Amino acid sequence: MAANWCCGVLRSSPFFPSLLSTCSIPRRSLNFKFCPPQSVVSPSHHIPTSDFTWDEVLYLSQTQQHDSPDLRGFFEKVTLCNRDSEKQCEFVPFVIEEQIVGYVHNGRFARHLQRYKDVFTFPENPSLGFHVALHPTLTAPEDRTKAVGDVVKCLGDELIPGIRNELYPVRSSFETPELFLLERAAAPYFGIKAYGVHMNGYVERDDEKYLWIGKRSKVKPTYPGKLDHLVAGGLPHGISCEDNIVKECEEEAGIPRSISCKASAVGAVSYLDIDGYRLKRDVLFCYDLKLPEGFVPTNKDGEVESFKLLPVTHVANIIRSTQFFKENCNLVIIDFLFRHGYIKPEGLGYLNLLQSLRSGDST
Repeated sequence: MAANWCCGVLRSSPFFPSLLSTCSIPRRSLNFKFCPPQSVVSPSHHIPTSDFTWDEVLYLSQTQQHDSPDLRGFFEKVTLCNRDSEKQCEFVPFVIEEQIVGYVHNGRFARHLQRYKDVFTFPENPSLGFHVALHPTLTAPEDRTKAVGDVVKCLGDELIPGIRNELYPVRSSFETPELFLLERAAAPYFGIKAYGVHMNGYVERDDEKYLWIGKRSKVKPTYPGKLDHLVAGGLPHGISCEDNIVKECEEEAGIPRSISCKASAVGAVSYLDIDGYRLKRDVLFCYDLKLPEGFVPTNKDGEVESFKLLPVTHVANIIRSTQFFKENCNLVIIDFLFRHGYIKPEGLGYLNLLQSLRSGDST
């Protein structure tokens, strides 16, 4: 069902001005004409989005009617994960074994890669146009991993900040073979597909559902102090989604395997986000876990500052009216709101919002 967006133009490469190329990055159109995101005024505009207290969260969570048909605040959050789509033509394919595995900014990042002529080449052909490829001598996955990894180290923290020493598989889609492994922090600079797992941990009490919400540590290098899922994490090389959920449950929330093994896979969301010369093409596998009423999460890896159990209706209001959540968490929780009946067909733009949760290439 995903549509292919093509810029539909030939243009000179700012990297090699004499070359012409085309680009086509698979994604779904965001058709929000009836409810422009700029019309939404969020209370969070007056509070730094990572410098807030639980008291402020609790206050703002009760400021709107929970069954309001106004979905504009939700559309705004989807838009935040799908920025600058008009800049897709600034990126060129990254091709390995005739498969497009990523997209590299044509100029700003490709210019740095040009220095490593024994690792990267910049060919042009009729089917792909101008693109980035690996040197023909790099045929083995382990050789590619080492060569590109050395380049990432040489580029340094100034160009690729937040090195995690965690390897992500590079492949054209989730079910195709790995072609090499890449440092997680470098994934958006090469525009590779990155996968993750996000889990909604909820409790049922007196016919009402509650979600456990985490507040990220203020010393985390990414999104410090933001609200987050009870459990979430990237999907690195060598582990299945199911095993990763069990691992993250233990590390992030102290959920024992006897409980976490009951988490249900419920689908996926996707997005395509452009930020300068970073291109994020992420797919998040979504899980639900019904927790015992008496369970209280305990963080074990230092990445979460604290947890709160909030009514789902209040969580919906936080998403609708603030920017307190880490951006991609909004998509997973909005998906939860659809599946559990909190967002109803009477809302203006119901089907468009549902479709927009998979705006990226979900393959």
